[in-house]
Amino acid sequence: MTDTNEVIERPFYTADVVCIRGDEVLLIKRGWPPYEGSWALAGGHCDAGETSRAAAARELFEETGVVTDAAALIPLGVFDDPDRDPRGRYVTVAYLAVVPADTEATAGDDAAAVRWAPLDSPGEDLAFDHALILDAARLHLANHHV
Repeated sequence: MTDTNEVIERPFYTADVVCIRGDEVLLIKRGWPPYEGSWALAGGHCDAGETSRAAAARELFEETGVVTDAAALIPLGVFDDPDRDPRGRYVTVAYLAVVPADTEATAGDDAAAVRWAPLDSPGEDLAFDHALILDAARLHLANHHV
């Protein structure tokens, strides 16, 4: 018998991008809550009818001006800890983008600023679970020659 009072949780679906240039990672400064003013990976909500891979490439471009081929993005994993976002249940698919050493980035869309940070020590605590996503990227890079 099914409990008719069962609450079904409807998560938000997002995509995040670890964008690597040499030994640096691209970070955005969040211009809105939650974590306003904190550094984070580029990313955001998947639009209706959009794959997470397409959303990742779009969000990277909208927030940083960096253009990448969605087909070239390397999946890093699904991050779905129920408490990863204070706004509610968010499930993200994270991707790795490796860009040329001369790639420039500029803040756009929802980013208050952008910066290239050392991959091994990006600085301040990152928003959400982005430190875990960076760990997954470092592990991938250590095990594969990209």
